[in-house]
Amino acid sequence: MVIVGPPGAGKTTVGRVLARRLGVEFTDVDALLVERAGKPIADIFLQDGEDVFRAMEREVVAEALAGTDGVLALGGGSVLAAQTRERLRGHRVVYLTVGLADGLRRTGMSTARPLLAGVNPRATFKALLDARAPLYREVATVEIETDRRSANQVARAVLVAVGELAASAPDEPVDPDDPLDLPTPHESALLPDPGLRP
Repeated sequence: MVIVGPPGAGKTTVGRVLARRLGVEFTDVDALLVERAGKPIADIFLQDGEDVFRAMEREVVAEALAGTDGVLALGGGSVLAAQTRERLRGHRVVYLTVGLADGLRRTGMSTARPLLAGVNPRATFKALLDARAPLYREVATVEIETDRRSANQVARAVLVAVGELAASAPDEPVDPDDPLDLPTPHESALLPDPGLRP
């Protein structure tokens, strides 16, 4: 099973949950890239440039698709490469969607995400979502919405969608101390009314 989606969709977190539930290994392409380069992804972008990063990413994705079993999480931009999209044919591909508000909140506009840095991160993120959505849909077997859902809820939805779990199967009990059971809070819970002043 291959997980794709934009930054903030929860590919790594949900991928780990899915691998645990399925009893298989989890592999993260971003972690493989960091291991191969010997430095963080942000440093690869800054020091070597995006072209070098994308070439390395294509190579790592091709190796991972050919040589790993279990659940594989791709980087958000992996689907930009036509070769990668072609290699995904025949694989069970899950596209995790995320809305603008939840995506921004989850990424925190982290400096570890070089494509989201800039003068207007909100506009940059929206443009990224708009540009990549058709590519994610092109390769996807199933599409699962992640907004205001916990990692466990998303994983369950994935397992039902791919036929690994019956829709009628009882939900696992929610553990308030388990971060994987905590959904992304509703936007209004985090963003104050702009008319209010402290």
